[in-house]
Amino acid sequence: MVTRKFHTTQEETTAMQPPRPLWNSYVAGVVLGLALLATFIFTGHGYGVTGATTSATAVAVGAVAPSAVANHQYLHVAYENGLNNWTVWEVVGLFIGALIASLLAGRFKFQIDGPTQAKRSMRLVLALVGGTASGFGARMALGCTSGLGLSGSATLAASGFLFLIGFFVSGIVFGQLTKGLWK
Repeated sequence: MVTRKFHTTQEETTAMQPPRPLWNSYVAGVVLGLALLATFIFTGHGYGVTGATTSATAVAVGAVAPSAVANHQYLHVAYENGLNNWTVWEVVGLFIGALIASLLAGRFKFQIDGPTQAKRSMRLVLALVGGTASGFGARMALGCTSGLGLSGSATLAASGFLFLIGFFVSGIVFGQLTKGLWK
C-alpha cells in the first residue's frame, strides 16, 4: 500500500532546501564600504568593536571589585561611561544582524569551526589563543581590525595601513605554521 503525503512541516521544508550561497566577495566589499561611509556620515564614527569589550570588562570587574577599577585610570573611565556607548550598541547590532542574516540564509547552526584535522579541544585552544592575541594586539595598536584597519584606512591614516599590513603578515605566518591542521 502506497500512502501519499500532501503536507510537509516547516522543519522538513527547511531540511530540503540547501543554504543560500555566500555573497560574491566584490559585492560584499562594496556593501561594507558603503555601510562604513554611511556610519561616518550619520554617527561621526567609523567601525570599531574593541571598545565594547573594554566597556564590558570594566563594568564586570567594577561589579565584582570596584576598588580595582577605581585605581585603574583606563578602566575607570570605561566603568564610569558604562555600557551605553556607541561601540556597545554597534556590537549588539552586529550580533542581531548576523543572527538574522544567518537564519534567512539557512546557515545558522551551532558548531566549533577550525582546522579540519584538529580535535574540538584543540580548536577551542586555538580560538582562545588567537582571540587573546588579537585582543591584546588591538589594545596595543589602539584599534581593532575594523576600527583601525577599515576605518583608519578609509580616512587614509598611515596607522590603518600599517595595521592591515601587520595583520595580514601575521595571518600568513600563523597560517603557514598551522597549515598541517587544515589538510
